[in-house]
Amino acid sequence: MHIKYTVKTAFRGLTINKMRSFLTLLGIVIGITAIILIMSLGQGAQNLILSQIQSMGPKVIAIAPGRQPQGITDMLSTFTDSLKEKDVAELQKKNNVPHLAEIMPIVFGSQTAVYENEAYRPTILGVTGLFTKIYNIYPSEGRIFTDEEVKGYADVVIVGSKVKDQLFGNDSALGQRIKIKGKNFRIIGIFPKTGQVSFLNFDDIAIIPYTTAQQYIFGIKYFNRIVVEADSEENVNRTVNDIKITLRNNHNISDSSKDDFFVETQAEALKMVSSITDIFTLFLAAIAAISLFVGGIGIMNIMLVSVTERTREIGLRKALGATGKNILIQFLLEAIMLTTMGGIIGIALGIFLSFIVSFILGHYLALVWQFSIPVLAIILGLGIATLIGLVFGIYPARKASRKSPMEALRYE
Repeated sequence: MHIKYTVKTAFRGLTINKMRSFLTLLGIVIGITAIILIMSLGQGAQNLILSQIQSMGPKVIAIAPGRQPQGITDMLSTFTDSLKEKDVAELQKKNNVPHLAEIMPIVFGSQTAVYENEAYRPTILGVTGLFTKIYNIYPSEGRIFTDEEVKGYADVVIVGSKVKDQLFGNDSALGQRIKIKGKNFRIIGIFPKTGQVSFLNFDDIAIIPYTTAQQYIFGIKYFNRIVVEADSEENVNRTVNDIKITLRNNHNISDSSKDDFFVETQAEALKMVSSITDIFTLFLAAIAAISLFVGGIGIMNIMLVSVTERTREIGLRKALGATGKNILIQFLLEAIMLTTMGGIIGIALGIFLSFIVSFILGHYLALVWQFSIPVLAIILGLGIATLIGLVFGIYPARKASRKSPMEALRYE
């Protein structure tokens, strides 16, 4: 049988019951749309996180308390008090870490800020003046606090644009005093509207000297993080080794497996985040693919019903000379056409929805979100759709091809 005629016959077979074909098609469309949407947003999230990590620069090294997380159960181990002032003092000594250029302790938490009758709860960061250099963000009004103000436990604060708007509206905030945990802080700077940068929403923060934060806000004697900057990119690995040796000596640790801290470079963070987001995206895509399996069962069901309803047609075509192979190809082609069509529609719909979500995230949530569609997602979508048509269409097609023409013609 000519292939062109086979295709036309298969297409006509699908249009016999349009509503049933449409509902079956819908299962494939939903599954493919979900896969495209998830993989696109996963790629976008990965690009966002990686760009934010890279924005800190390759010379930046982060020191965190506790064991390095190897899984979800290890996350709680990072909330420890193992990093103290004595560690910062030892790291600052040139004979311990000769290639250390800058060091900044960090404490953080959340507290309510009050101005007259207005109240807002920003993220409070206790840092040094190095903060603006590392994150490459500077106050649009006012200034950053000085090293003397850090050493002197100064009651000064720099607020994000959202904090300023929530507490002061259109009024000027520079020089005004806000109350945080019962202590008055003078606003010496205001950050410009920036949005999310390296896991921080700069519009929703208030930064104060870390000494003040420890003493008056959080009441702690330890640090949540220590950020170090090496004097050059070439010396990053050596600086990491020097940091580990210094902290182990300071904590009386002889076995590295018992470290109560971990050190990460930007390169390591990039690699870890890429692995996590890839696994997470594939996991979600695999869940979405379950709907494709259900859609495949729907394909098999409609083809079996179609074979039964068209028994006399099959018998007549065999009586006129069609072979079992011709019948098999026709019904298999119907299944593949149905799923491929669903795959194409699903890909188009997935791309459209991904663009809409990317637009919303970028324009309304102030995220630096790039719209992207991985080529793998499109190939995967079409490949899976075609494969489902092939796999779930074979049994009904074989059943149709094996029907006896005499029995089929007598079928009522």
